[in-house]
Amino acid sequence: MFEQTFKNIDDILHKDAGCGSELDYVEQTSWVLFLKYLDDLEKDKQTAAELTGKTYTNIITTEFQWTVWAAPKLKSGKIDHNALTGDDLADFVNMKLFPYLKKFKTSAESADTIEYKIGEIFSELKNRIQSGYTLRGVIDLVDQLRFRTHVEKHEMSHLYESKIKNMGNAGRNGGEYYTPRPLIKAIVKVVDPEIGNTIYDGAAGSAGFLVEAFNYLKQSKKLTTNDVTTLQKKTFYGKEKKSLAYIIGIMNMILHGVEAPNIVHTNTLAKNLADIQEKDRYDIVLANPPFGGKERAEVQQNFPIKTGETASLFLQHFIKILKAGGKAGVVIKNTFLSNTDNASISLRKLLLKSSNLHTILDLPGGTFTGAGVKTVVLFFEKGLSTKKTWFYQMNLDRNLGKTDPLNEKDLAEFVELQKTKAESENSWTINIKDVDQTTFDLSAKNPNTPEETPLRQPHKILEEMKALDMESTLIIGSLKLLID
Repeated sequence: MFEQTFKNIDDILHKDAGCGSELDYVEQTSWVLFLKYLDDLEKDKQTAAELTGKTYTNIITTEFQWTVWAAPKLKSGKIDHNALTGDDLADFVNMKLFPYLKKFKTSAESADTIEYKIGEIFSELKNRIQSGYTLRGVIDLVDQLRFRTHVEKHEMSHLYESKIKNMGNAGRNGGEYYTPRPLIKAIVKVVDPEIGNTIYDGAAGSAGFLVEAFNYLKQSKKLTTNDVTTLQKKTFYGKEKKSLAYIIGIMNMILHGVEAPNIVHTNTLAKNLADIQEKDRYDIVLANPPFGGKERAEVQQNFPIKTGETASLFLQHFIKILKAGGKAGVVIKNTFLSNTDNASISLRKLLLKSSNLHTILDLPGGTFTGAGVKTVVLFFEKGLSTKKTWFYQMNLDRNLGKTDPLNEKDLAEFVELQKTKAESENSWTINIKDVDQTTFDLSAKNPNTPEETPLRQPHKILEEMKALDMESTLIIGSLKLLID
């Protein structure tokens, strides 16, 4: 039912003049979904309070509650035909509802409350649905969705992920919004966070890394009440520069069960590295920073190694913001391993000297749908310098693409071999002392790949054909003599 409802919502939004792409559909569906989710959350909290003899005070005042403005019901359970629609609905949403919800940002007690997140979300968002009749159609469909049971929430989060994936393929860099979930799961398994760790993504996007880390930790053991509180409030932290990705990241975490995600809408790179103190550091960094972007000169001034390459600035940020002994899994373009410019050489040297770069996963082309770049994943631990690095080169017998993307089975051998850093046809270890100490070039040829027979030169082939012709002539001549 949920899947069909999502399709129907897209069909309605497609007809609205204010929504022109998959990106708009996701954004506009998100705020309506969020308000329905909030209504169901308040109902659950009210029920829980009543069971313990307590009273619950609603976050949203009566006039702005879902069941009052969006979906007032008749006794039959159907939406009242007198519910706001057309211009009346559009005016209410634009002139009353959004301004009311924005105020929560200033009135909330602290940034880790759901009240603050309500204010932040509606400060960033704009209602792009121009027709109040279109909006009424969307609301009627969203009202059919429920967020009450675990199964319902799980299905909803799964469908939302699918929408993010489609958005990532909507004519833009696929990696901007969507890192393949099988890859994220493998990275999280290798980094292996524990409850009590602080986990950070400074390029959060749709919050896929934080969501998968949350799922991983939820399943790691039987959770105590303290564990649940720790996961909800003191574990996951993110920053995101772009408004749409920020909203989607917040929604994605909420739908996966984190009530008030600690994601901040800001440019991570605008902070000077020298200003990062011990209190700002994290135990775990998981990220896929944007590739190829060019940062302005004033942003580059925040970093000791000056470069316009966004991913290289992020890598400096991640190294700096990790606690001593902290662990990281970071996706980056494979050219990072071998670029000969001064910034790349300095950054490789910094990484090798400040951290133990224990593993490099070399991913096949097509891993990121729509992004025609080859990537690697760097796994490192802050503290001791690198002595040895284990490489794993993922060699698949097919081409990756939209119809045949990367899957968990593709990554299973890597995850298993990484535990012992075993040598195989696809994996090997290099000693960093054997690397060129002036360039620190980390591009390494797999020594275990079976040698291919080199192609013969054309003149050699002609000589061989001539010899075979002569041999054939002699054999035929011999046979004639025998017959005669």
